[in-house]
Amino acid sequence: MVGAGLILGIESSCDETAAAVVQRGSHTLSSVVASQITTHARYGGVVPELASREHLRAIVPVVRAALAQADITLAELDAIAVTSGPGLAGALLVGITFAKALAFATALPLIAVNHLEGHIHAVLLNERDIESGKTQVSEATPGAPDDEEPALALVVSGGHTHLYLAQPIDNTWHYTLVGRTLDDAAGEAYDKVAKLLGLGYPGGPWIDALAQHGNPHAVPFAFSHIKTKLHLGGNAPRTKAAKTAPIANLDPHFLFSFSGIKTAVLRYVELNNLRSEAESRREELFTGSSAPAHPSIEEALAACTQPTLDLIASFQRAVVGDLMKKSFAAAESLDARRILVTGGVAANRELRSRFTAEAARRNLRVSFPTLTLSTDNAAMIAAAAWPRLLDRDFAAPDLSADPSLVLGR
Repeated sequence: MVGAGLILGIESSCDETAAAVVQRGSHTLSSVVASQITTHARYGGVVPELASREHLRAIVPVVRAALAQADITLAELDAIAVTSGPGLAGALLVGITFAKALAFATALPLIAVNHLEGHIHAVLLNERDIESGKTQVSEATPGAPDDEEPALALVVSGGHTHLYLAQPIDNTWHYTLVGRTLDDAAGEAYDKVAKLLGLGYPGGPWIDALAQHGNPHAVPFAFSHIKTKLHLGGNAPRTKAAKTAPIANLDPHFLFSFSGIKTAVLRYVELNNLRSEAESRREELFTGSSAPAHPSIEEALAACTQPTLDLIASFQRAVVGDLMKKSFAAAESLDARRILVTGGVAANRELRSRFTAEAARRNLRVSFPTLTLSTDNAAMIAAAAWPRLLDRDFAAPDLSADPSLVLGR
C-alpha cells in the first residue's frame, strides 16, 4: 500500500547537494539545493575531491531543510530515493551512504534512480506540478505515465548529451538510446570555451548572456558528418562524458561531437589575436584576487571586445543548431510527436527560443523544465522514483555508486 505518496529525493552526483519532497511524482512540496559554484569557480571546473567534501558538509542540513520546507516528518514519508549514477564516484557515495542509513533507520524502502532519467522526469514533473495545481492530488491523480505519449528526450548538460526515445509501458517509463556525444558534452564545450575566453564558471550562463550582444553569423562554424571508425569496433573514440553503450547500432546522423568546435574556437582566437588586454580584464574580473563576488553583465560586456562577442554568439548559434538538427531529425525518424529538452543547457535562452519556433513549424510539441528544474536538483529524482514505488522496484542492500550507469540500450 502506498500512503500519501511522499518521496524524499536526494541528489549528489556532481557539485550540488540537493533534497526534495515530491508527492506522487506530481506535486513538489519542497526543493532545496546547496550549490558549490563558488568553491569550484576559481578552478574553472568541478574538482571531484572538493565536491565530495562539500557534499559531506551539506547533506544533513539540506535534507533537514527539505523536510522542514515540506512541513513533514520522516515518519510521514513512503520512500527515499537517491541518485545512484552516473556522476562523480565520491560525490555519489555521499548521497547514497546517507540515503541508505536513513532508509535503514526509518525502515523505509530505498529507490535508486538514474540521474539521466531524473532529468527527463524534470520536464514531466513541471507539467504535472501545473496540473496538480488545478486539481487536488489524490490516488485518482497519481502522476503515473498511463496517459503520457512517447517522446524524444534530449538530455543536454555539462556532463551529458543524449537522445532517448522515452515510452510509457505498464505504468513505468522505458528508454531506448537513440544518439549521444562521442566526446565532450555540449555543456562541457560551453564551459571550456568560456574558460578559454577568460569568462566565469559555469560558462553556459555567461555565454548565453553575452551572445545576445554579438553577431551570430560572424564566424562560420560548421559540424562535419561524424563517421564511425572501423578499428574501434563500434566503440566511441573517447568515453569521457559519454560512456553509455557501444555506438555500432546507433544511427551516425544522431551522434554528437563537440570537441571539434572547442578546438575551432581556440584556433580562431589564436589566428585573430583575440588574446589581448580585454582578455586580461576578463580574467581579473572573474578569477582575479579583487574580482567581485558576482560580476554583472555590464562589467562582463565592458571587458569584451566586439570580435569576442561575435565569436561567442557564433559559437552558441552553431552548438544550438547542431542540437536542433539532430534532435528534430531523430523525432522525424522515430515518428515522435513530442520532444522533451532537459538538463542544464536547456536553460539557454537561444536554445529554448529556436527549439520552440522549429517545433511550431513542424507541428510538434516541445517541453522544457523550469529554469530551476533544468539544473541538478532532487525533485526530479523523487519524481522519477514514483513509478518505481508503485512497482515496488527497490534498491538492493548492497547499492553503491555507479559513475558510468547506463540508461537505455
